[in-house]
Amino acid sequence: MLTLLHLLSAISLLVWGTHIVRTGIMRVFGANLRRVLSNSVEKKPLAFVAGIGVTALVQSSNATALLVTSFVSQGLVALAPALVIILGADVGTAVMARILTFDLSWLSPLLIFVGVAFFLSRKQTRAGQMGRVCIGLGLILLALELIVGAATPIMQASGVKVLFSSLTGDVLLDALTGAVFAIISYSSLAAVLLTATLAATGVISLKVSLCLVIGANLGSGLLAMINASKMNAAGRRVALGSTLFKLIGLVIVLPFIGPLSNQLARLGIPDEELVIYFHMFYNLIRCLAMVPLTAPMAKICQLMIADVPEDDPRLRPRHLDVSAIDTPTLALSNAARETLRMGDVVEHMLILNREVMHGKLAQDREVRRLDDDVDVLYTAIKLYLAQINKEGLGEDDSRRWAEIIEMALNLEQAGDIIERMTGDITAKSHATRRAFSPEGLVELEALHEKLLDNLRLSLGVFLSNDLTSARRLRRSKHRFRILDRRYAHAHVDRLHQHNVQSIETSSLHLGLLGDMKRLNSLFCAVAYNVLDQDEQEDEMREPNDDMKRV
Repeated sequence: MLTLLHLLSAISLLVWGTHIVRTGIMRVFGANLRRVLSNSVEKKPLAFVAGIGVTALVQSSNATALLVTSFVSQGLVALAPALVIILGADVGTAVMARILTFDLSWLSPLLIFVGVAFFLSRKQTRAGQMGRVCIGLGLILLALELIVGAATPIMQASGVKVLFSSLTGDVLLDALTGAVFAIISYSSLAAVLLTATLAATGVISLKVSLCLVIGANLGSGLLAMINASKMNAAGRRVALGSTLFKLIGLVIVLPFIGPLSNQLARLGIPDEELVIYFHMFYNLIRCLAMVPLTAPMAKICQLMIADVPEDDPRLRPRHLDVSAIDTPTLALSNAARETLRMGDVVEHMLILNREVMHGKLAQDREVRRLDDDVDVLYTAIKLYLAQINKEGLGEDDSRRWAEIIEMALNLEQAGDIIERMTGDITAKSHATRRAFSPEGLVELEALHEKLLDNLRLSLGVFLSNDLTSARRLRRSKHRFRILDRRYAHAHVDRLHQHNVQSIETSSLHLGLLGDMKRLNSLFCAVAYNVLDQDEQEDEMREPNDDMKRV
């Protein structure tokens, strides 16, 4: 029982090592990897090579599949080139299986030692994340040694031999077992390496090993379908196409696996080597043969998974890609893009509020609906940011995280204020047939236009962190407050002059001035984040300048 536990822990260590490598690479090079994938879709050979290269880096075809699926689900990449990248990813994981089976036992302790030293000393830096990658690679190599050591005594047990002897009769059962291996280990790479180890101990025949390898490839496709199950129709089509390609390869090769294994056995190469080489060349030939068929496969997937119209009329998040959570820079960029969408909705609410002010009461209902959209986006952004591991964020990313959540909160509060303003205008002005005075209406429109300008400028500052724009926004805030105070005094003067319209709408008018002032403060708050950061950098530069003078 203890030996079995050692084997299970070694397999877990292998899976964990691939996870560490993937997350480390994604945190360091995630943005560049996405750029490579997105820029390579125009030509099939380039897309194929990109899939191989990215998968070799992240040690997982599933990780590459998640990236590509997220592209397709967001409408950034067409289905056919995405399937080409997925085929390249299958070749990439086969190449990595070949590399990891070389005798690299001397490298494992070195990678772990160097990786831990860099990760602990420079955790928040790029070098620290590369140390994380070294730890993962060291754990993978160590896990392979432990699997061989733990599997050898287990496989000598008579009960285990009887269990695996059941896999010698039915090639389809063997393939399905390989698929289960891949799903349980969450990696076709881990399943293939485990199969090679079993073949090396002589517990399973070469024929069974080859069936397990073919099944492991199918299992990775099924795993991708499970991961994409919660995505939209476009994202699910990518996983379906990849699985169908692997199923076609299984159907074509599996009937000939007996004669093929006999021919390979005559080469005189150890079984574990034959398993790895078969895995590599099987994927290479299969994927190259399938590349010309990606366009027809895309059409088939579109027929099998149709677009489902949205029954819920509320706005849905568009950029919050869950697969980017392990890459904080990308995840923050996604959250920022979604926050800009919130800003666009708030801007639309402001425009409709002005129309309600001019008597278009039907827009009041639309403003309430848009406020619900703002609430939906705010909740989604908040929960998305909560999934990001803040301990792994650098100083700049931590500051950006805080800026995004603050901006989203300010926009959500602004939406509530605009909804209340619109409701007050409808209830206290038009419902009671009381109109603003001509002078008062002009003043409210002027402030309204200033609010729109400040909102647009604040979104630009939020996106670019431009210091000049931030200073301009701060000056605009002060000018707005002066103008707001001047208009409040002008309204009181009209009351003193017994202007009937001003008297009838006084409470509403002054309430709107106060609400607009609060809105302006919420919009302009982003400027102070940029200005405060600039002041902190100046304070840090001053001691350095003093040291240089000395």
